[in-house]
Amino acid sequence: MNTRMRRLALAVSAAAVLPLALSACSSDDTGDSAKSDSAKTSAAATPTDDAMAGSDGDAAAADAPFGPACAGVPKDGAGSFDGMAKDPVATAASNNPALSTLVTAVQKAGLVDTLNNAQNITVFAPTNDAFAKIPKADLDKVLADKAMLTKILTYHVVGQKLAPADLTNGSFDTLEKTKLTTAGSGESYTVNKDSKVVCGNVKTANANVYIVDTVLMPAS
Repeated sequence: MNTRMRRLALAVSAAAVLPLALSACSSDDTGDSAKSDSAKTSAAATPTDDAMAGSDGDAAAADAPFGPACAGVPKDGAGSFDGMAKDPVATAASNNPALSTLVTAVQKAGLVDTLNNAQNITVFAPTNDAFAKIPKADLDKVLADKAMLTKILTYHVVGQKLAPADLTNGSFDTLEKTKLTTAGSGESYTVNKDSKVVCGNVKTANANVYIVDTVLMPAS
């Protein structure tokens, strides 16, 4: 075969191979594009970490303590919300400086073990300022009378865990054997009409606690 014929044969061979190469490249590009589109669709269908965190955050916020007096709770340590959640209620209260008068009363009444060993209870816990509303002579008299003190303190305890929504229009049996009533909504609740919840939905290991600004008095 002469040189001219060889060149013609090579040209024909190259022309035949070129469309196959172009087809292969086109197929790869299409595959890559499809893969890219699939990845985009998958990413759009999958919730982002931020969205999931936001949902969890909303749930946590709804279950968090609320009320103006919550600002006075220590930020860390045994008296913080996290710290109180690890201890039974009487122990948890002893670590909160705003409840020191209540803790003294509970100790005088011999109710520490009773409260710590109870399960699934709600405690309406008067602050030191709540006890300070009672004339000193009257408070000293109550603190010295174990039977009367026990009657008053057990009136602050309900034998079930109450969520904030339960307080909207409630009537509950207390450990003192008479009822207390609650009313309100959102983050504003009262107990027996006159005592306001100033820090609510505080969790301890065995109780839900609602800190109130007035000592509750059972019917005589």
